[in-house]
Amino acid sequence: MALRMIELIAPTNTSDDLLDLSETCTTLGFWREHLTDNLSLFRILVRTERSESVLRELESRFKDNESFRVFIFEVAATLPHPEDERTQDEQQDAKSKADAEKKDPKRVAVAELVQKLAGGAQIDRIYLVTVTLSTIVAAVGLMRNNVAVIIGAMVIAPLLSPNITLSLATTLGDLKLARRSLIVNTAGVSLALLLSILMGLLVAFDPSLHEINSRTNVELSDIVLALAAGSAGALAFTTGISAALVGVMVAVALLPPLTTSGLLLGAQEWQLAGRAFLLTATNIVCVNAAGVATFLLQGVRPSDWWEVERSRRIIRVAALVWIFLILLMTALIILAKK
Repeated sequence: MALRMIELIAPTNTSDDLLDLSETCTTLGFWREHLTDNLSLFRILVRTERSESVLRELESRFKDNESFRVFIFEVAATLPHPEDERTQDEQQDAKSKADAEKKDPKRVAVAELVQKLAGGAQIDRIYLVTVTLSTIVAAVGLMRNNVAVIIGAMVIAPLLSPNITLSLATTLGDLKLARRSLIVNTAGVSLALLLSILMGLLVAFDPSLHEINSRTNVELSDIVLALAAGSAGALAFTTGISAALVGVMVAVALLPPLTTSGLLLGAQEWQLAGRAFLLTATNIVCVNAAGVATFLLQGVRPSDWWEVERSRRIIRVAALVWIFLILLMTALIILAKK
C-alpha cells in the first residue's frame, strides 16, 4: 500500500477544522506540533490515492491564509502497519466509507505529478550530458550491431521526461509548461541528431547491419509500439512504477531510430535516413498522444474550474492535431512501403 505524508503549516487555531477533515477524508494518522504561538505543523498520513482529495480540501480551506504551506512526502515504510493500528470499530467505519473511496483516482496527486515532471522540463548541464552520453552509446551499439549496448543507452532515457511532461502540460492546459517541454524536447532531439550525424561522418559503418536496417523499415506495428510506450511512460509517473524501467520502453521508440537517422545522414544514405526519421517522428507523435490519453483516463485534471474549461479547449485542439499527425504518419508509412 503506497502512502503519503502530508505536512501542513497553518495557524494553531485551525486544529479542530483539520481534525474534522482528517476524519471525513479517511486519513490513517493525524499529528500536531507547535512551531510558534500562532503556527503549528500538522502531519496527515494518507494512502496515495487519497492524497488528491485531502490536498483539494486543504487548498479550498486555507489557500487565502498567508501562512498556508503544504509539503508532500513519499512514505517508504511505517510501523506498525496502518491496517494493524485500527480498532474493530474503526475497521467497520472504514468499510462504510469504501464506496466513497472507490471514486478516488488510483494515482498520485496532480500537484505531486506536476512538481515531479516540471523538473524534467528544463535545459541544464545534466540533461545535455545525459543526451550526449546516451546518443554516443546508442550510436556505438548500432554500428557494432550490439543489442546490449543499445539497451544500455536506453536505460539513460533522457528524452522520457520532456515528452511525458509535454503530455501532462497538454492535459492540464498549462501553456507555459508545454512551451518549456517543447523547447527541452527540441533541444534534446537536435543535440542527439547532430551528434549522430557527426559520428556518421567520422566513423565508417555498414548500413545493412541488422540493428540499423531494422530501424529503416517502418511498419504500422511501430505505431502500436509507440502508443504503448507513451501510455506506459504516463502510468509510470502517475502510479509510482519505476520511471527508469519504463524509460527503457519509451527509449525504444525514441533514441535508437533518432540516432540511426543521424548516422545515415552523416553517411549520406538519404533515403534510409528519411525512413529512420519517419519512424522517429511517428514515435514522438504517438508517445505524446498516448500520454495525454492515459493522463485523461487516470483522471488528471486542473484543480480550478476555469482551468478545467481552458484545458478542455486545449485538449480538443491537441486531439485534432495528434489524430491528424497519426493519420499522416500512417499514410507516409504505407507510401514508404510501396
